[in-house]
Amino acid sequence: MKKTVFWIIFLANIIISSAQKLERMDAVYSGVPWFDQNGNIVSAHGACVVKEKETFYLFGEAHSDDSNAFAGFNCYSSKDLYNWRFENIALPVQKEGKLGPNRVGERIKVMKCPKTAEYVMYMHADSLTYKDQFVGYAVSKNIEGPYTFKGPLLFEGKPIKKWDMGTFQDDDGSGYILVHGGEIYKLSDDYKSVTEKVNENITTGFESPTMLKKDNLYYFIGSHLTSWERNDNYYYTSNSIKGPWESRGLIAPEGTLTWNSQSTFVLPVQGSKTKSYIFMGDRWSFPKQASSATYVWQPLTISGTSLKIPEYKESWQIDLQTGIVAVPKNADKIVKNTDSKIKYSGKWNHAVKENRISESKSDDKEASFSIQFKGQQIGFSSFVGRENGYAKVVVTDEKGKIVNSATVDMYSKNAMEATVYKSPVLKKDNYTLTVYGTGERPNWSDKRKSNYGSTGNYISVTQIAIR
Repeated sequence: MKKTVFWIIFLANIIISSAQKLERMDAVYSGVPWFDQNGNIVSAHGACVVKEKETFYLFGEAHSDDSNAFAGFNCYSSKDLYNWRFENIALPVQKEGKLGPNRVGERIKVMKCPKTAEYVMYMHADSLTYKDQFVGYAVSKNIEGPYTFKGPLLFEGKPIKKWDMGTFQDDDGSGYILVHGGEIYKLSDDYKSVTEKVNENITTGFESPTMLKKDNLYYFIGSHLTSWERNDNYYYTSNSIKGPWESRGLIAPEGTLTWNSQSTFVLPVQGSKTKSYIFMGDRWSFPKQASSATYVWQPLTISGTSLKIPEYKESWQIDLQTGIVAVPKNADKIVKNTDSKIKYSGKWNHAVKENRISESKSDDKEASFSIQFKGQQIGFSSFVGRENGYAKVVVTDEKGKIVNSATVDMYSKNAMEATVYKSPVLKKDNYTLTVYGTGERPNWSDKRKSNYGSTGNYISVTQIAIR
């Protein structure tokens, strides 16, 4: 049994270049792996989205599962915000220097300069020990790249030596750099240097700075410092980008840890009937940032000084013509964890929790569950919690060929039921879903040597959804 599981997991890690053509997704799904046109994981964290004509371009950090070293910045494109096409590595690892091997490159943001029509990319560059931090920039004539790295962005002849950074482009085309702590710097007309520091530090902490503007009011979002762990993000408002800024509290209900995510960007979508604002958040998964980290994109509710994500939408749609957000009707067939169609292998505990959620759970390295189904798409939910680890997910066709695979992180600081996997939309046929325990879990420590992450290797299933 051990050898069989080993080889299945080994084969599932191979990029499936000959995978069947995928059908189109119909909504934004949060907290589950996203797949590009080739069936590969979308790797674009610390991201931003730029709209050019009728196309959205997603820029984000490429990652590996072995190191936090800079692995390049990826570019994807989409016409609908649901389906993402890998375009290229917009800025690869440099042969040497500040974005060369064994360096850090994070928080990529791209803006089109109104004066020059150039695309300017900004990032936090650093050493692996986070002791050589600065805001850097790169330029390109084409939005997809390739971008040419130019080094530090200078203010009064010196680099801005800060960590997390973001960008904001105002209605008049002025560009701004937002940095750790709440400082704001105004860019020159060509976006290649800083002319003025327009806002001083707001508070201690305040990383992943993100800004939006609605009805002449500025909203400044940030998160607490908890390493890769999620926390309750909060925000400030001001009538001027120069402040003063007033604290307004949390953007999601307290204790939800911003629906298990950290802010990276807010995307405005202007329609004929309304302008919607999309919160883009990262659900980090250290050390498996490449294979297991996911995205939490949610529509923001904004009224006056109130900015909220009041409830978590696992899936939602946006009409790009009107700007209206809607929740799709669920047409999935639900198979509960106790259904005889699900075959369990290894040692499993089947129990009903205090909140009446029925769960099957195992930390046996030999454990797996599988189900045969006919349809186009399959997903499953887990009761994620502090003792959970990584699971390997494999979907095979009738001939046993792997058509999709992913590594799923079932850890959560706050226990809750959530969808953790949703396959791409496949050709309607007969398939088998199999989920294996890996005996691995997310664990990390910060600069202060504080330990974070899971305390166990459990995998879990509460129900399976088939379409």
